[in-house]
Amino acid sequence: MTIAPRPRFSVRTGLASAPEHDGPFEGVPDHLVVPLQHWVVDALSNEDLIVSLSQEDSAEETAYFDEDSAARAVCLRLRIPPRPDRSMGGSMYFDALASTIDEDLLDVIDTLLELTSQAGIDDPRSLRMLTALLDDGGSVYRVNELADGLEERVAPAVRDAVHQAVADAAARPTAGSAADHLAAAWRAAYGRNPDPVRTYSESIKAVECAAKAVIEPNNAKATLGSMLAVIRNSRQKFVTAIPSPGDPSASVEAMMRALWEGQTSRHGSDTPTVPETSEAARAGVHLAAVLVQWFSSGAVARIP
Repeated sequence: MTIAPRPRFSVRTGLASAPEHDGPFEGVPDHLVVPLQHWVVDALSNEDLIVSLSQEDSAEETAYFDEDSAARAVCLRLRIPPRPDRSMGGSMYFDALASTIDEDLLDVIDTLLELTSQAGIDDPRSLRMLTALLDDGGSVYRVNELADGLEERVAPAVRDAVHQAVADAAARPTAGSAADHLAAAWRAAYGRNPDPVRTYSESIKAVECAAKAVIEPNNAKATLGSMLAVIRNSRQKFVTAIPSPGDPSASVEAMMRALWEGQTSRHGSDTPTVPETSEAARAGVHLAAVLVQWFSSGAVARIP
């Protein structure tokens, strides 16, 4: 059960009005800068991560121990220049990362999570600390399910529904790689660096994989467009768990058509290609999750 946050004491007692904007906050608001910088300093000091990256840096069979390896790796990946003045008392790479703000600070955190995950390091204390900072600070970002990066928050019930659709598709062999495509669409929609075009493309691929066995099992080149043609020409062959009066397949066809025709970047023409917006892409991945779940669960079926 989700419990609403308690109003501030000053608001409860009538001493002050509720803040006009108390979150969620885009970027890194002032009240989160220093706590997140401290988390970065702590993460850069993780000995397991330092040893792992020192081994990668070493050209010798016997790895050396380089306390600066983690900070240097993040700086290089993010193209952040070192600070030669070393005004903060650390190395020039360490100081550069410990003083980042705004989007750079989020990028540093995201990259540290990725490096830690790639090294196979399990650091629950650090993850709990970062999760608490983002939660308590009202950030729009959270640590993703794999703990290898940041993603935007969505309502837990919505997020869980998409994850369940991925799990259902993965458990159904006839759904092909629908689970992989839907998971990729989700990451592209809500990850630290959203990619609307990829989100929409992966969403369509997820539905194509999940629906093929039901609509066009014998067509190796089936697409969402060809499946819509089959439904249009053979409406009586399909039923859904939520049928429409007089047309059992109308509901699923409408959702598939909305997803298919909503992709603006699928084909080139003599006019400029218009890429999908973030709003359209995120709506697309949620629509795809419903369709994948319907086809994976048998809510859409072909009449023998």
